[in-house]
Amino acid sequence: MAANWDYAQLSCDGGREVNEDSVVCVPAAIGVLVVVADGLGGHGRGEMASRLLTDVFEREFKAQQEPLPDEFLALAFETAQKEILKLQEEYRAPDEMKTTAVALAITGNSAYWAHCGDTRLYHFSRGKLKERTLDHSVPQMLVLSGEIKEKHIAGHPDRNKLLRVVGIPWDSPRYQIGGPAVIAAETAFLLCTDGFWEHINPKMITKYLKKTKSAEEWLALMKTEVEKNAKGTAMDNYTAAAIRTVEG
Repeated sequence: MAANWDYAQLSCDGGREVNEDSVVCVPAAIGVLVVVADGLGGHGRGEMASRLLTDVFEREFKAQQEPLPDEFLALAFETAQKEILKLQEEYRAPDEMKTTAVALAITGNSAYWAHCGDTRLYHFSRGKLKERTLDHSVPQMLVLSGEIKEKHIAGHPDRNKLLRVVGIPWDSPRYQIGGPAVIAAETAFLLCTDGFWEHINPKMITKYLKKTKSAEEWLALMKTEVEKNAKGTAMDNYTAAAIRTVEG
């Protein structure tokens, strides 16, 4: 029997003039889709790219007839890439319409996810962090090569140097697909932009997960933590979506 899900989302400008992030949580006949995107480009053009991407994912997910989440994620990323490149041509703004993204597709008792850039997914099982997506960024590469520690990514001077984004022409797919994860009791996922995760560490995310019973409450506690830790900084837009199995 498929699990029941509780989910919540938030997206804040962080004090910036324009919020270039986008987020959707989509229940459909075949399952649940969650997508978070962080637009790049400024002047609101990044918002156009992130919104187009989430719109494409929602449209394609609702059109799916069979529960094939990994194939859907590849299709949605490829379609979003084509439509963003087309939009760039229409506005003659190739440098102002790009986006990072992470998407989670749950069908039945399995989940797949895909990401491009440094927008992350955290996967929890029974109150423990099982895995997270690895950023497509310079600092993440430095972690993998052993030059810096994981905890130093958030404050690294090259943190905003991305190796992969949607909206730059590619010869081969630049997104990365993860999963499947078998859904069991006490399964949870957090999807969030860098403006969110750079101000809250995995230990606190897990602490608040254990402390709460709903996605909305979990997200609210994390939001408070993010805003507290970001006080006095040049805060970016921050966006997150939380989804967890319903008890009982």
